[in-house]
Amino acid sequence: MTKKERARMKLNKIHHIAIIVSDYEKSKKFYTEQLGFQILRENYREDRGDYKLDLKQGDCELEIFSGKGHPERPSYPEACGLRHLAFHVEDIGETIKELNEAGIETEDIRRDTFTGKKMTFFHDPDGLPLELHE
Repeated sequence: MTKKERARMKLNKIHHIAIIVSDYEKSKKFYTEQLGFQILRENYREDRGDYKLDLKQGDCELEIFSGKGHPERPSYPEACGLRHLAFHVEDIGETIKELNEAGIETEDIRRDTFTGKKMTFFHDPDGLPLELHE
């Protein structure tokens, strides 16, 4: 493929993000009941002995995989690979209030150095950093 041909490639949007969790039921409850993701599909994969859960929130799709023997996250938060998932919200203060009322701790609000927008972090049951960005 030439440089000119590559320049024409059009990637419309990110279709989904996939994460591996250590406790399927705990993570399913967190993402669906606490964060409000809608279940699209839930499948047990007998050949792998795990579940694959497809979720949706707005235009964002999230795949959750469970299973045994997956290593823990190497370090926090600067390990190579996925750094965090970020969710856009209209009112960060209201969203923080809702998360706190659901028993989810959040960090203090800070401002993005480059955009000046408000942001904060919280974590899923496996410690994956999740960001709110206004």
